[in-house]
Amino acid sequence: MFERFTKDARAVVQGAVGHAERSGAQSVDAEHLLLAVLDREASRASFALASLGLAGERREAVREAVVEARRRAGLSRADADALAGLGIDVSEIVARVEEVHGVGAMSGDRKDRGWWSGRRTFGRAAKNILEQSLRTAVSRGDRHIGDEHLLLALTVRPGVPAEVLADHGVTYESLIRVLYGGGEAKAG
Repeated sequence: MFERFTKDARAVVQGAVGHAERSGAQSVDAEHLLLAVLDREASRASFALASLGLAGERREAVREAVVEARRRAGLSRADADALAGLGIDVSEIVARVEEVHGVGAMSGDRKDRGWWSGRRTFGRAAKNILEQSLRTAVSRGDRHIGDEHLLLALTVRPGVPAEVLADHGVTYESLIRVLYGGGEAKAG
């Protein structure tokens, strides 16, 4: 599959590995892929994000939202709300754990542990994003997988990346319009 990746898509995957290494994460997660997409400049994905108003400070807001979600052990806001409905206050649990074990203790990022091998593993969510990017490219009739396909996959798969992007006005539908000229938006 990786032979079909463009230079920009390969840079995103390498950037995600770098984000995982710097944070001490056990594996590369979907959030790392999103952070790596946000790092890109002069690519189709960066153009699409800028066209949707996600540049400069707004990109930083997305980064901060991803970091905050990782502090909650990767729980999306929808997950936290569902737990709140059961009487479980996620922010209180995070505060108590961090009080005892330090900030970011629930993120899964373990700076005290080394990697078992020279290769970085990809978590289930990151693998799903990579597979979805292939499906997206094939469905569009594209012969390559670009960083725009990775970005589209991040908006389709449920989880923190899709939620954070949607909170900032970046959805699958809006990206399709920007990337492929999906026509005029119709008022409902």
